[in-house]
Amino acid sequence: MAIGSCTTTKLATGGATDRRLQRDADPGQAREDPDELPLFGRAVRLYQALGGVRGEAEALFWVGCFHQVVRRDNDTAVPLLDRSLELATQAGDKMTMSEALRHLGTAAHAAGRLDEARARLEESTRLRRELGQPAGVAANLIGLGYIAAGQGRPDDAVAILAEAADLATASGAYRILRSVEEARAALSG
Repeated sequence: MAIGSCTTTKLATGGATDRRLQRDADPGQAREDPDELPLFGRAVRLYQALGGVRGEAEALFWVGCFHQVVRRDNDTAVPLLDRSLELATQAGDKMTMSEALRHLGTAAHAAGRLDEARARLEESTRLRRELGQPAGVAANLIGLGYIAAGQGRPDDAVAILAEAADLATASGAYRILRSVEEARAALSG
């Protein structure tokens, strides 16, 4: 078993990532589980001790994601996500790279740094396309649609959201499709 695989991360975190994904399918409804952060921290320490760069990158991503999504604390999340991206890049872990980039893009967007947000989300989108994740691409395109609108590129926003809708529909990602429709409504009104 490779150090840093999904299976070893599941073992190191006691399955916390699976529980988080199942429970919080809607990030807006994320709730804190007091056991999660210690389990993610344990995974980071275990991978560091084993020299498992890929696993450490993934575990750091989850710690950063926890702070960003659950605690709404980008100041704590961003350095963790940056380090996750650095390690994932070193390990060639495109999945974790795409996730860290997405969340770094989200943080940049929230801080009003639209050029940085766009660059992060575009790179995440490129990786997700390469990995064959149409639903993930669609999710990123929603953010890119908001950014395009915020940058005064309304025609681009419309085209980006149309592609997001097509990808979400084709991949059966109906929750993402609802988010596309919400973005369209927000940007048209």
